[in-house]
Amino acid sequence: MKKRKQMQLALQMVSGYGAEFSAWRMPGTDPAAYTNTDSYVERAKLAEKGKFQMIFIADTPGLYNDLGPQTPMFPMDPMLALMAVARETKHIGLVATLSTTFNYPYNIARQFKALDVISHGRVGWNAVTTSNPAAAANFGAQIASRKERYNMAHESIQIVQALWGSWGQDAWTLDVEGGKFADMDKIQPINLQGQYYASRGPLPIPPSEQGQPVIFQAGGGELGLELAGRYASGVYANPYDIESAREHRQAVRQSAARFGRNPDDIKMYAGFMFSIGSTEEEGLERRRQLMSFNPEEIPGRVSYLGSMVGLPLSVHSVDIDQPLSADMLKKAYANPMDPRSDRALDLLKQGLSIRDVLAHGVINYHPVVAGTPVQVADFLEEWFLAGACDGFSVVPDIAYDGVADFVELVVPILQDRGLFHKEYEGKTLRENMGVPYQYGRLNDNSN
Repeated sequence: MKKRKQMQLALQMVSGYGAEFSAWRMPGTDPAAYTNTDSYVERAKLAEKGKFQMIFIADTPGLYNDLGPQTPMFPMDPMLALMAVARETKHIGLVATLSTTFNYPYNIARQFKALDVISHGRVGWNAVTTSNPAAAANFGAQIASRKERYNMAHESIQIVQALWGSWGQDAWTLDVEGGKFADMDKIQPINLQGQYYASRGPLPIPPSEQGQPVIFQAGGGELGLELAGRYASGVYANPYDIESAREHRQAVRQSAARFGRNPDDIKMYAGFMFSIGSTEEEGLERRRQLMSFNPEEIPGRVSYLGSMVGLPLSVHSVDIDQPLSADMLKKAYANPMDPRSDRALDLLKQGLSIRDVLAHGVINYHPVVAGTPVQVADFLEEWFLAGACDGFSVVPDIAYDGVADFVELVVPILQDRGLFHKEYEGKTLRENMGVPYQYGRLNDNSN
């Protein structure tokens, strides 16, 4: 009997607090978790207990939010955080973002391959371009055009993969009696020269148990799809509804096929946020409390919600703790330019207050479920069985208890439904993702 297809799960680590930047103020949270590497280790070990395929740390080289009321968006350094996790875990994958725009390929290749060897083949690189002018300023540069940034990314990835394969797979002889540490005939320079980057090589690091790190990609649009189709085995995506998610996944698979690859060898992970309670009301209350820490943001959120449903809403024109009037609801419509609008309108028509509609996360970057473990599992099942994704990049609202709640309350439901595995398939990230072994450039595996 054919084994039922199962979803994959990645735990997105953010900066140690959770998805909401006010989570640092919640009771029980360590306000100084930003500098506490043990917090990353603890969450990763919980995720490994829950058989997550990987943890994922997004990153952009710069500061983009107000650290008065909020925590940073990213950790101090994703590679150092993953190094700490690598020493304390055995199975879970370790994926981090590093920009192709503001890092030399040799440095990228060295950092990720060294960590891959140290972790026995559990590492992935999320290769992304950087478009924020504030990040460019940190390197004394300006942002290039989108086309140029993606051209740079192609060169970067090709050089990185060539460097990863420059130490031949059987070059490490370790011949103690003969006094031959390695066969230098099998450790060769790559001598690649592009328009933006160049490297002589070789990289003096042998292969890991999975050959080399797994490449991930998180860009959108035609250029992002091309990058993913050529090189990536995993794609982090941000669709808000099933239809757009299914379309994105299909586009990713078609791009892989265009470059002669098996579409099943590229997996798409949809971003997902959650707040778990013993009841839906309890889950919503967590989100209300998080919103209450930043009251200055409420007017902007209310106005934005109004634009989603075609109404001039403001904290001065409506009571946000009451449902909208019947007259206002008659005039409301879902903004066709925002895929989140249908859900926002539906909740308003159910008679929820504006505050509670916002608490449901209708204007968040990812879909949000505030409710019971069963409601969370139901959402994941619906998307997965609809072919909207191969798995999810899940982000708890509050890290200190949200990860444990998901592992202890949601994962068993998914396992009982046959939707999520109970044991790791292998020892490497590639094995646990179900993607092929690779060493060197994709179409040049002769090393």
